[in-house]
Amino acid sequence: MRVIVALGGNAVLERGQKADADVQLANVRTAVKTLARLAVDHELVITHGNGPQVGMLALESASDPGLSRPYPFDTLVAQTQGMIGYWMQQTLQNALPGRQVLSMVTQTLVTAVDPAFDQPAKFVGQVYDQEEAEKLAAEYGWTVAQDGPHWRRVVPSPTPRRIVETRLIRKMIREGVVVICAGGGGIPVVRDESGRLIGVEAVVDKDLTAALLAESLECDAFLILTDVPRVLRGFGTPQETEIAHTTPHELRTMEFPAGSMGPKVDAVCRFVENTGDMAAVGKLDQAERILDGSAGTIVTPNGRWPLTSTL
Repeated sequence: MRVIVALGGNAVLERGQKADADVQLANVRTAVKTLARLAVDHELVITHGNGPQVGMLALESASDPGLSRPYPFDTLVAQTQGMIGYWMQQTLQNALPGRQVLSMVTQTLVTAVDPAFDQPAKFVGQVYDQEEAEKLAAEYGWTVAQDGPHWRRVVPSPTPRRIVETRLIRKMIREGVVVICAGGGGIPVVRDESGRLIGVEAVVDKDLTAALLAESLECDAFLILTDVPRVLRGFGTPQETEIAHTTPHELRTMEFPAGSMGPKVDAVCRFVENTGDMAAVGKLDQAERILDGSAGTIVTPNGRWPLTSTL
């Protein structure tokens, strides 16, 4: 099968860990143990989060006295794509001798009139208590919001329209290359009145970008791999239960936290609704079991996997 995997940010940096390079590289090596096994039997495309990393770079840039102004977010996303992509590319190459692995810095096209630019809502960077978050907001002109018991910076998150390098990614897959791309949702860009690409201050949701890419590449399966084994029905209530197999229609009738599971559920529903293929949310180390139907929350048009006829 052609499989696209969207790695949660915890695959590179778990909440509460120091963002040291060796810590993140160790996490990547753990993730690659699963990814390498998938690549043996399937055509594999990998995307990844960058929330902690892009937030850290933004803070460093804002506080650097050697800069006249902080680096814009499109540039920061490019930096994190290069850094995390390099770690994954090298680690996968070591795990798959003789197999070609390519990390690509890719751009995601958005529209300049997206209402998200007026309503920052995407969490980036580390967590703070309310007092510290408000102090940083006043000092750097940030917008901050509550994220569970903590506070974090929020930035605009426009809807992805197309991954600019889709044709090149498709060509690499056909040649047997494992492709790492669209990290952090891709570098957000718009087209000006002359058709030229220009970076914008935003961070695109990585799961929505991955769903769009999966559809464009005609993938057979779209996996969002994170640190939870399954999506929960009635999250945070006494009736909380795991969802094993479901449909987009059923998921659309439920409510999920907007800052965490909500975008993931929306992404898998969009992919299944548009393609009729399989999507899933589950734990990274259970990826192979998710594909055979014995783990994760599996979403298909008829709620069954492997897909079967309803006749």
